[in-house]
Amino acid sequence: MADSPDAGPPFPNQQTIVSPYSHMRQDSSVIIGNDMRPPNPEPPGRGGRPGAEDNVPDRFELFLLADGEKKVTEETDTRIPSTSVFTFKKEDHTLGNMLRARLYQSPHVLFSGYKVPHPLVADFILRVQTDGTLTPRAAVLQACKDLVTDLGLLSREFTKEWELRKMVGENVDGGANGA
Repeated sequence: MADSPDAGPPFPNQQTIVSPYSHMRQDSSVIIGNDMRPPNPEPPGRGGRPGAEDNVPDRFELFLLADGEKKVTEETDTRIPSTSVFTFKKEDHTLGNMLRARLYQSPHVLFSGYKVPHPLVADFILRVQTDGTLTPRAAVLQACKDLVTDLGLLSREFTKEWELRKMVGENVDGGANGA
């Protein structure tokens, strides 16, 4: 009698604690009313039970453009003079923050800011306002060219320092592997 699920606590002052997992058995079968059903044999995620994994896009969708999809689109903001909104497809915070910072270095750029509308979609929106002597499009193009130059310089300097470090390591270790 005391083992039946409908029985109350064995002592009058004792409280019954109900686990949020009380409907599950140790063999992970689900009890629905008096009916015992086996668990879903498919794993969670794609093709199985709905879960957070279903919202995650395939990895290739993060960087490959679809047929006819443009990498960058420009929309002129009519509310603020000399302002454009650029939408970059298949890019993320890395490029957005570099462009924003590089645009701030231009004396003709009054404002530059970016946002990522949704964390699971690899797109960002860049808003640029200039003083009118330079169009927002020209400012973004110049910032991109400057970034390519800066990253090329960084790559050359890093490679040079890496090779020097390897040579110094070989000389210190007497010809052994350097690191």
